Amino acid sequence: MASSSFSSWTPNQNKLFERALALYDKDTPDRWQNVAEAVGGKSVDEVKRHYEALIEDLKHIELGHFPIPNYRSNN
Repeated sequence: MASSSFSSWTPNQNKLFERALALYDKDTPDRWQNVAEAVGGKSVDEVKRHYEALIEDLKHIELGHFPIPNYRSNN
């Protein structure tokens, strides 16, 4: 699986990253600057690398390289 490379991301930063991606789509001017500002504490290059790692992970999942978890219900 791809690594988010060179820097660690907190769960809160990941959530902020996900929200920023939803807010600033690929057609948004200065998208990566906006995402970096929304996350806080990360550079434009770091958020770009994190996005690339996310896309790589999704490709592996879609190709079936990782099994889908079997979540049990409480019922």
